Order: sequence, then C-alpha cells, then structure tokens
Amino acid sequence: MTQLIHTLGLFRQLLIAVLFFALLAPLAFAQETDTQTEIAEEQSDTFKAPVIVDGDTLFFLRGSSALPAQERAETVQDNIVKAAESSDSPTVTIAYEETDLGTRILVDGFAVSVVTVADSELEQMELDVLSFLHGEAIEDAIVAYRANRTDQARVSGAIEAIAWTAGFAAFVALILWIHRRIRRRTVKFVKRHLRDVETATAKSVQAEAIAALVRYGLNFVLLVIFFLGFYYYLSFVLLAFAETRYFAQLLLTYLTEPVLLIFKGIISYIPNLIMLALISWVAMYIIKGMRVFFDAVEAGTFEMGDFERHWVNPTFNIARVVVILIALVFAVPYIPGSDSAAFQGLTILVGAMLSLGANSVVSNMLAGLFVIYRRSTSIGDRIQIGDHIGDVVQIKLMETHLKSIKNELISIPNAQLMNSDVVNFSKKTDGSGLLLHTTVGIGYEEPPEKVEAMLIEAASRTKGIKAKPEPFVLWTALADYAINYQINGYSTRGSIIPKIRSDLHRNIVAVFNENNVQIMTPSYMADPPEPKIPTEDWNGHLAHETHEDTDKS
Repeated sequence: MTQLIHTLGLFRQLLIAVLFFALLAPLAFAQETDTQTEIAEEQSDTFKAPVIVDGDTLFFLRGSSALPAQERAETVQDNIVKAAESSDSPTVTIAYEETDLGTRILVDGFAVSVVTVADSELEQMELDVLSFLHGEAIEDAIVAYRANRTDQARVSGAIEAIAWTAGFAAFVALILWIHRRIRRRTVKFVKRHLRDVETATAKSVQAEAIAALVRYGLNFVLLVIFFLGFYYYLSFVLLAFAETRYFAQLLLTYLTEPVLLIFKGIISYIPNLIMLALISWVAMYIIKGMRVFFDAVEAGTFEMGDFERHWVNPTFNIARVVVILIALVFAVPYIPGSDSAAFQGLTILVGAMLSLGANSVVSNMLAGLFVIYRRSTSIGDRIQIGDHIGDVVQIKLMETHLKSIKNELISIPNAQLMNSDVVNFSKKTDGSGLLLHTTVGIGYEEPPEKVEAMLIEAASRTKGIKAKPEPFVLWTALADYAINYQINGYSTRGSIIPKIRSDLHRNIVAVFNENNVQIMTPSYMADPPEPKIPTEDWNGHLAHETHEDTDKS
C-alpha cells in the first residue's frame, strides 16, 4: 500500500510539472491573481474581494483604504489553509467570539477570520447570521480540504486520471483513423460528385485541387476537435487532484465561458436568424417569379409593346439586384452586431471606398444601361467606334465586345462608347440603304461630264452598290490643281462595306486607265509629258514566278 501511495505521489508530481512547463508556466501565477481580483475590479466602488480555497469561492470580504479587500481575503485564505493542514481530523470545531471589530471565527481554537459590520452591510444581512454562514463555509472548506488529501482520495484521483488518459488515447486513435480515412476517401468522393464541374470548366478546375481544399478544411476541423479534446482532458486530469484542482478550474473557465457565451449569443439570435431566413426566402421566391415572367416575355407569351427581347436578361438582372438591395435593407437590423459602432464605422468606410474608388466603374455601369436600352446598338450590328470597325457580339454592364473585320475581339468600355461617335452600318434609316462614297481628284483639263460618267460607270460595275437609286457625283472642292469629285452609291450590305469600298476603288482605277485619264489624288507637283497610266495589260505572272520558270526549264 505504501509503495502504491508513493507511486501515485510521483504520478501527481509529474502532472504538476507538465502543467507548469507545458501549458501554464507563463499564466499560472498571473491568472491566479487576476481571477481573485476580477470581482474586486468590477466592484471597485465597494472594495469587495473573494475568499477562495481549492478553487471554490467561500464568501466575499469588505476592504478599506487601510486594509484593502484583496489583502484581507488572502490573509483569511492563508489562515483557513493553515487550520486545515494543522490536523487530519475529519471533523472541525467552529467557535464564534464577539470583539470590538466584529465576530471572530475560531477553528479548533485558531482564529481564522473576523466578520465586521462592513461585511454585513455589504451582504445586507445581520452580523450574527452572516458570521454563522461564514463559519459553515469555512467548516465545509476545511473538511473538504482534508478529505481531498487523504490516501484514499489520492488513489481515487489517480484512478480517475488513468481513466481519462485511456479515454483520451482512444480519442486520439479515433482522430488518427479519421485523418487517414479523409486522405484516402476525399479524392474518390470529389471525383464522384464533382465530375460535372471538371466537364463544365474543361478540366481547368481539377478534382485533385478541390479534394485538397476539402481535405484541408476537414483536417482543420479535426485539429480544432483534437485541441478541444486535449484541453478538456488536461483539465479533467488536473481536476482529479486537490493540488491542481484550482488550475483545472481556471482552464475550464477560460475555455468554457467563451464557448457558453457564443452558444448563448446564438440562441439569443435565433429569432433574428429566423427573420433573416424568412427575408431570404421571400427574396428568392420573388426572384424566381421574376425569372418565370421574363422567360415568358422572351418566349413571346407576353407582349410588352416596344420591349425588345434582348432587353430581357439585363432587365431581369437589374430587377434582381433591386430586390436583393431591398432585402438587405430589411435584413440589416437583424444582422448580429448591426447596431454596434464598429459595424456602422465599417459601413461608412466601405461607402467611402466605393464612392472614391468606383467612379469609373459606376460610370461604365450607367453607360452600359444606356447602351442596352437606347436602341442605337444591338448585338449583331456592325458599327464603327473611332478606328475600330466590327460586329457587336456582346453588350455587358461594364463593356461591349466587338469582333473586328480582322476577326479580332475588341473590348470597349461603355463609358467610351457613350462619349464617342458610333457609326452603325446595320441600322436601316429608310429603304434606300447606306450611302457609300469615295473622293478622287481630277485635273481641270478633263471634261467634268466625262469624269462624272467614268465614276458612275465604276460604281455600276461594283457589286453591292444598288442601281436604284442611281449613283451620283458631287463636287466637294475646287482645289489648287484638281477638282475633287465624290462618287456616291447606295448599298444595303452594311456588313461588307470595306469589301464594297475596295471593289469601288479597283473599278475607278480600271475605268480611268481605260480612258487614259490620270488621277491627281493625293498630291500634284507638275503636269507630266504623258499620263501616268499603265500602257499594257498585266500578263498574269509576277517577276519571281518568271525566274522560277526559267530555272526549271
């Protein structure tokens, strides 16, 4: 039996060493003082301090400027411990003695505490009643102090600690088993349930990457559970021994109280959470109803006058944003912490950041709405913006995408689209079509009627220019050395304007060469002795082709 008690004593000392050096070395002494003075700090106006023995608060004492409450409480604590350690008897004799200061409490003839009138005023009780209650608390504390330090109590504590250790070992084995299962099963689970994600993203989102994220999240949860398990295991083991019970109560208090506060906060916010869920459900129901309505409009089931079908999606998106914003306005008062100064300050900060840094974003968004609804540009139209010519393939809220005639994708901010001149080759203003034109400069020596006839002939040869209405010529300038003639022809093929203009230029050169008329554009220095026109037709062979044929022969 003596050997067993000695072994248990060594085990207890080992636990105390682990406590101080592994976990509580930086905290133990400071936290003991902080816990004892917590209530004194909160009730500094009454100089109140608790008397604590083995982690249990027995009662509170009133202090004064001459004898602070904390100092008085520590003296009573020391006296109670001395009285408890002075004997191993399971019984205690409590006596009361009236003095000038108050009622003195004696334990087996040893003075432990004095209950003063100030203490009775603090507790709002009669002095003799309060003295009797203090005496009972001291008696129970001393009996418990001695009982917890008997050989039987130490054996019971050791058995309890061994049981907790075995349970913690099983808990660790379970955590490791789950960890290994997570490593093996995560990839299989993700591949089986997220195969569609890989297909939709053309495998840019790999199942292995998703599995790694899921595995990281699950391992983090396991780590938190392990930490909580270890924390409570250490607390319960220390709670099994009287010498470490106070530190165990500190550990339980530091973790359990915040967790309980969180749970209490969640429970108290359940009505608000129900209201938030109701607001979210109503908003989602309204959005689904709008989706059904706009789908019917797009399908032609409902007629809305001049409402165009390509307006359906942007209008739905705008309406959805409006519903979400209204829902947020109703939901903000029910969000936890929404009435705090921190939340209000954060809201002001976010608003200031958006107002200062989102000017271009807002201007592009508003411009996008004007582009969508003003009907000047639609998807499929061929337009010209500055030097860019292309077909409109997508109109977004922030930008418009063009596919150029060179098959390039051009992204133009909507603000630029609003502030630039837009030429639309696809919109029909009347039945005649677009008026295609180009200008040439011809010398004054050429008869104007002949020049006009040649230009009209070139236009009539050009495929894509309409015969009715007929092409016509305008004199745009009487320049220094030439008359500028502008040939105009109607065309309904706005999508191939560059090709039609190129063919027109080709036919103008051909007609003028056939009639031995020199084009003076773009510059003129002097009259040459002979017109600068080709003297013979091209034989269809390039110079390098002729050399290659000669080498082959």
